[in-house]
Amino acid sequence: MSLANEYRRQSEWRSWSTVLDALPSLRGCTVLDLGCGVGDQAAELVARGARVIGVDLNEELLRVAQAKELPRSEFRLADLRAIPELGCRVDGLWCSFVAAYFPDLPAALSAWAGHLKPGGWIALTEVDDLFGHEPLSARTKASFEGYVRDALADGRYDFHMGRKLRTHLEQARFAVAQAFTLPDQELSFDGPARPEVVEAWGARLDRMRLLRDFCGSDFEPVREEFLGCLLRADHRSLAKVHGCIATKPAEA
Repeated sequence: MSLANEYRRQSEWRSWSTVLDALPSLRGCTVLDLGCGVGDQAAELVARGARVIGVDLNEELLRVAQAKELPRSEFRLADLRAIPELGCRVDGLWCSFVAAYFPDLPAALSAWAGHLKPGGWIALTEVDDLFGHEPLSARTKASFEGYVRDALADGRYDFHMGRKLRTHLEQARFAVAQAFTLPDQELSFDGPARPEVVEAWGARLDRMRLLRDFCGSDFEPVREEFLGCLLRADHRSLAKVHGCIATKPAEA
């Protein structure tokens, strides 16, 4: 299964309506979709009346988004670390499962805010403790914990970004209006996972080349134990999906 098809399937397990319902009216607004992927959330924003500018660095995913031919939308190839001038300032920023790639998130937020109108909003969604599922052996937990520390120390990814969204937004001088925890059928659930969810997790782990390198010969046992954990009747998720909606202060 291609990465684009995996993303499409995963979108069905999210709780986007909870975040979308908490936003101001989108009718007539322009929204910058940061890390737009295959455009599924852009489609939701457009359906609620927004004009959407989607940006992503993955050409394969952008082609899928463009093929949707959504009205009032355009999709651009861009690095989120240096977004080119858009030709306008937008009413809102939508950013889902992207923040963790920016361990120094306040700096990224300050840069993104330059594209946002005074008083405009930002909606962030991010998972916290991705590998936080039980029961797992002490050895497998130690492997995940070591990898999480390594990713943060190297500046690649913050696996505990979800819990930090409010603090980082406030550091970047946004005013947090709402913060919530979102149900998620793949990332944060208790009890045995459905077979298609376990399949999606397997594909995710297989894509994580750096995790494989970090674990070395332990990777396959770690992978199999984790997938087995998801199937157990006593499975419990410590991972949480966090969302925050905040506004950029009006300029004096």
